[in-house]
Amino acid sequence: MSEEGFMPGATTVGVVCKDGAILASERRYSYGTFVMSKVAKKVFKITDNIGVGCAGIIGDMQVLAREANAYMSIFRYERGRSGTVKNTAKLFASLLSSRRLFPYLAQTIIAGIDDGNPELFVLDPIGSVLGDKFAAVGTGAEIAMGVLESEYREGLSVEEAKPLILRAIRSAIARDISSGDGVDLMIITHDGIKEESEKLR
Repeated sequence: MSEEGFMPGATTVGVVCKDGAILASERRYSYGTFVMSKVAKKVFKITDNIGVGCAGIIGDMQVLAREANAYMSIFRYERGRSGTVKNTAKLFASLLSSRRLFPYLAQTIIAGIDDGNPELFVLDPIGSVLGDKFAAVGTGAEIAMGVLESEYREGLSVEEAKPLILRAIRSAIARDISSGDGVDLMIITHDGIKEESEKLR
């Protein structure tokens, strides 16, 4: 069976900006032809400056996010400092790799800011880690990626990147029946994490 045969639909996007990073995901949770929820949350806060966006099984996403949040809290307690975006990506890779025989059905994008440096990493369900400036995962990823490839440029501000992300997800929603019902955004800057929701018409 192909991955498309059992992975629930979604479109999740992440972008690195000059002053932060943005994660965004549409809100529909569908399995096959059945829409299970129109208000599914697929972006999660891990620390005060790191977030994760996912596509896949909602339960697997929630377990991964809770586990990572707990480990990063322990890291901060033991080391007296926050973990980096790369630390968090390696933690997710370890959690996913440890389950590679019975994998979590989740593709993830981790983004955040360390000492003024925004970073983004994308992971597959068995823990491969790839650093990039922008990424898209889920059944609408190919469509969203086309918009990002053609319009993303180095040095975008958070305010400039936000409309780009919304265009990418809107394009995916227009063609991917498994994506829809608005967008949740997680905007990560020096000031912390801000979450917003947008309705797409």
